[in-house]
Amino acid sequence: MKADAPGAVLKRERVRDFILDLVESHQPGDAIPSERVLCAQLGVSRPTLRAAVDELVAAGLLVREHGRGMFVAPEKITQELVSSERAMTAPQASGAWTSRLLEFTTIPAGARVGRRLRLSPAAEIVYVARLRLVDGAPMAIEHLHIRADLVPTLSAQELEAGDLYEHLRQHHGVHVQEAVQAIEPTVVTRAEAELLDVPELSPALLFERLTTDTTGRPVEYVHSVYRGDRYRIVSRLTLGPALTAPSTLLGHHPGIPPGDFAHRDTTAASTRGDIQAGS
Repeated sequence: MKADAPGAVLKRERVRDFILDLVESHQPGDAIPSERVLCAQLGVSRPTLRAAVDELVAAGLLVREHGRGMFVAPEKITQELVSSERAMTAPQASGAWTSRLLEFTTIPAGARVGRRLRLSPAAEIVYVARLRLVDGAPMAIEHLHIRADLVPTLSAQELEAGDLYEHLRQHHGVHVQEAVQAIEPTVVTRAEAELLDVPELSPALLFERLTTDTTGRPVEYVHSVYRGDRYRIVSRLTLGPALTAPSTLLGHHPGIPPGDFAHRDTTAASTRGDIQAGS
């Protein structure tokens, strides 16, 4: 497995965040600057920029049109799987999970991450990139952005061993309570493929999560890329008593056609991750 040069993961992350900020500040169909202009503006090489653009094209956030340039893609359909009792649980995935640190530094939040954490772009965050392994095999790449003022003594050792949220609670007095997580398909870039030991452009799952504490204050923003050939999400749906508030019945659950819950029952959901055995 080829190791990244020091700072390489962070450089790609900054390029990605800058382009995502452009996407989020424009409307679907709007053009964004050319690769040449972005390279000059960010002071990065064309391959570094192109890797970030390729990732966002594969994720359906950007569209390339030959001879015309790059444009913000149409909006995606978003559905939320949460019961009226908020009975969503996420048990630990199978296997023995360990971590290998790729980057660990303190940097300004920047515009995009700052908005998610409700911080000034100049406020400091702890940026962490780590490779997650299951039974010794690479499974995911995590990019963590944690408010620096909440974890002034956070150490690299805490990020490589044990449960991060347990460390936050025991050693930093940070009690996380809720997380909102989105999952969508993507493909891995060349750099991600080398870390995950899979071919370039292999299918993957992109996770984005915002975690808040017991006061509702954002604690961390995370985005992770999981191997699509080894990781699977399984959801369990349980029908409950009939609802009394019709206003909560709008929309439908992912994978279940509208009208399948004809009696307008509530739905409790639990989700877990399964690791598929390697070949």
